[in-house]
Amino acid sequence: MKQAALTITNGLLVTREGAPVSGAIRCDGDRIVAIGADVVPQEGDRIEDARGKLIAPGLVDLGVFAIDKPALHFGGITRAALMPDQNPPLDRSSTVRYAAQSGKPDLWVHPLAAATRGLEGSDIAEIALMRDAGAKAVATGRHWIADSGTMLRLLRYCAMLGLSVIAHAEDSGLTGSAVATASEMATRLGLPSAPVEAEALAVARDIALAEMAGAKLHFRQITTRGALDLIRAAQKRGVAVSAGVTPAHFMLSDTALADFRTFCRFSPPLRREDDRKAVIEAIGDGTISIIASGHDPRGPEDKRLPFADAEPGMAGAETLLPLTMNLVRDGVIDMAAAFRLLATNPAGLLGVNAGALEVGLQADIAIIDADRPWIVSSAKMAAAAGNTPFDGQGVQGRVLALWKGGLKVG
Repeated sequence: MKQAALTITNGLLVTREGAPVSGAIRCDGDRIVAIGADVVPQEGDRIEDARGKLIAPGLVDLGVFAIDKPALHFGGITRAALMPDQNPPLDRSSTVRYAAQSGKPDLWVHPLAAATRGLEGSDIAEIALMRDAGAKAVATGRHWIADSGTMLRLLRYCAMLGLSVIAHAEDSGLTGSAVATASEMATRLGLPSAPVEAEALAVARDIALAEMAGAKLHFRQITTRGALDLIRAAQKRGVAVSAGVTPAHFMLSDTALADFRTFCRFSPPLRREDDRKAVIEAIGDGTISIIASGHDPRGPEDKRLPFADAEPGMAGAETLLPLTMNLVRDGVIDMAAAFRLLATNPAGLLGVNAGALEVGLQADIAIIDADRPWIVSSAKMAAAAGNTPFDGQGVQGRVLALWKGGLKVG
């Protein structure tokens, strides 16, 4: 039985451009059918009063490592692009098809196909079959593809299929078993470290190959000034290359490692302060076009270890929105840009009909109190594990209600 149309009234509509404007939005079935100041409920509609809060698109989280619904819903995420680093890896059509169905009925899951069999970096996987099974892009996973010939063949194949390649950018020949950035901090702590140039070298090679192949290339996390300069230059000459980042790399520098806290063990590792500032500049000027959570809940068996032995990753879904709101409050970006980074741009990369409040798009909608304060607590998180580096930190921005394709889920 079809449910009644939904009208959300009395809110501030977050559109692609400009400041939020007062108005309402109406959805029928799973689509947005009207939006604006003159929209009024029709007889029989379900009515939700936004009470003056933001009406925004549901977030599209590009590159989560686990489908952790409570955490994703808490964070206002209606669509999650699942990394291929699963057990088993998403390197066959059957595993991709299963993953694509795994979020029903209250979350869109968009699998990212493994670039190579077993994510081993050598033999290209059956990408066309995985695309037909529901894969929305192709990813190299947690690692860089070291063989340039394999990477070029991958980029050419994906260009032919119309799929973006999402790459990890660290030259493995330089990083080896490093767990930190080469710096005074790593030296003081005695941690295995690698130079920041490992990222720039990987980026330079992959940009050159993408330019040869005419492919669309996205670097999931770019964290250094040198790599950002290379991407900025490539974008200016028309290469179809984009960059993303997670909040940890614009919020924290490697000084956070001072007490060997494994909740700050990431891949790529935290960088020096100058690189952190470069990331913020790149968000402000549009070089970085996507902010994602990198959601990777890790239990004590992975984190309560010596720093060099701990697994990288953080539970990021719940803090993605409020930490991005910091950039708005600091004047780095405006509200419209924040939701382009969190929703519109990742939806565009995946080729899904969502990520913005526009007639005809999927009714993925969040009501958000952008100013509501709360304290991050690793012990109270909705995530499967609370491995956050922001434990005890005060933040602002909370999702009050959430709809996925017109279905209320939070």
